[in-house]
Amino acid sequence: MQLSTRARYAVRAMIELSIRYGEGPVLLKDVAHEQEISDKYLEQLLAPLRAKGFIHTIRGNKGGYVLAKPPEEISLYDVIEVVEGSLAPVSCVDNPGVCGRLDRCVTRKVWSNVKARIKEELEAVDLATLAREQKELTC
Repeated sequence: MQLSTRARYAVRAMIELSIRYGEGPVLLKDVAHEQEISDKYLEQLLAPLRAKGFIHTIRGNKGGYVLAKPPEEISLYDVIEVVEGSLAPVSCVDNPGVCGRLDRCVTRKVWSNVKARIKEELEAVDLATLAREQKELTC
């Protein structure tokens, strides 16, 4: 299982906003430049994060993007789940009705456990931690 470019770029953008948290709005072009993501693509990635309440946009001359919550309150799982959807390795984990073999499937529990472990690991990492680690790498 691999995360899409969409998820990886969204995480990078959110880390960038976390690094600048408390400094006021950040221009989209500045995030795009710093993270080497095209402006247009980044705008598409940030739209669902804004819709879910993780970021706000501020219009006007001094406008831009800001985190809607402190970076300590946003997990890696929060970001990835918004842009990727479910992280279940097979569809029957989230939608048991899609499989006619559910009553005799020995692997569904394994797939459910995989999803739970992935979620647990990603929920254990918040954006504040990643922002600190990013700053340490670039200093």
